[in-house]
Amino acid sequence: MAVITPARPRLEVDYRNLTVAQQDEFDRLMRQADHAGPGDAYHQAMTEAALTVGIPVPASRDIALCSCLNDAGGCGCGAIFDSHTDGVVVTATNAPNRNLSELQCPTCGHDHPRPITD
Repeated sequence: MAVITPARPRLEVDYRNLTVAQQDEFDRLMRQADHAGPGDAYHQAMTEAALTVGIPVPASRDIALCSCLNDAGGCGCGAIFDSHTDGVVVTATNAPNRNLSELQCPTCGHDHPRPITD
């Protein structure tokens, strides 16, 4: 008898495969997180963003959209992923009064990293 292994929940999703409504809501929630002040507003926006795109809320309550989607020189990857996953590459730090840095997903960080250079 074959052993059936239950499917693991998807830990990332492709932004390009979301509906326009999901993209708009995700973008709104990420802007909200980016400008959140002290308190739980940041993690609440991140939790809602994860639920909007259909991925489990990571323990870090911190997700990102691969910077390759919109950056010049990026490959167009639209991965939305846990920001604390091994292999994530920081491509730009957060601007003043902002919370979000630009990150490459682990796949892009491995295949064509574009780390911050001094």
